[in-house]
Amino acid sequence: MSYDEGATSPVSRLIESVPDGERVTVMLAAFEGWNDAGEAASDCLKYLHRLWGAKKVATLNPDEYYDFQFTRPAVRRNAAGARKIKWPTTKLTKASVPGSNVDVVFVHGIEPSYRWRAYTAELLAHAAGLNVNYVVLVGALLADVPHSRPIPVTTTSDDDELRTRLNLESSQYEGPIGIVGVLAELALLAGLPTVSLWAAVPHYVAQAPSPKAQLALLNQIEDLLQITFDTQEMAEESQAWERGVDELATEDPEIAAYVRQLEEAKDTAELPEASGESIAREFERYLKRRGKDMP
Repeated sequence: MSYDEGATSPVSRLIESVPDGERVTVMLAAFEGWNDAGEAASDCLKYLHRLWGAKKVATLNPDEYYDFQFTRPAVRRNAAGARKIKWPTTKLTKASVPGSNVDVVFVHGIEPSYRWRAYTAELLAHAAGLNVNYVVLVGALLADVPHSRPIPVTTTSDDDELRTRLNLESSQYEGPIGIVGVLAELALLAGLPTVSLWAAVPHYVAQAPSPKAQLALLNQIEDLLQITFDTQEMAEESQAWERGVDELATEDPEIAAYVRQLEEAKDTAELPEASGESIAREFERYLKRRGKDMP
């Protein structure tokens, strides 16, 4: 999958005004595998799952969708020391976001081996049963971007109303897709407004974890849902990760030269007004967090 730097842009509020006493449900979905460079997308959802204390509401039968010779089960020991087989599967969990009228349904699984249409149909059946109003798909891809600059997140939608309201573009990508792309199309056909977020992970540091890409996705979700949450821990991990990559780059002259080349290309392509928008968004996010923390 290719990455289009020009597609990155600030996003507006996804959820329109909701009457007092009513709630809105957003499905956040990410899948391990081809759609998850550096495991940034799946780790992003795991972070929010822990933060909001999500509880399991459904599990898809792994026998229906996985080739266990390709995606193997694993043996783990539980708290009592007993051995237990952990099967690859897809889980749905749900949480109510504190201080808001938003409920979130998390879809976290491994990209299935087969029966993709049945798999997505089952996910959308659960979405209907859980009264999901919006779908946000989260992915990460490898790209020629420098680790020392802000990680770009591309936000797209093929929903005409959302594209107009949020000032988005439809994806221009053509080629092989993963389960995220299949779910995006079928969710729209099911009448669910759908947005896709893709973080660009530097290809020369593709191994997991990728906390800087994870933080970029968290910030984009925060902007999209207009919900303030704590990302301080992830920000510290992101800074430590960047320092570590800096140290590794200095030990290899070829990598260091390549990173400088990427930095120059990024800095040349970035418009001054785009930098100003980024600063303004960060300041606005800071003020929201500060207001939330004040008594």
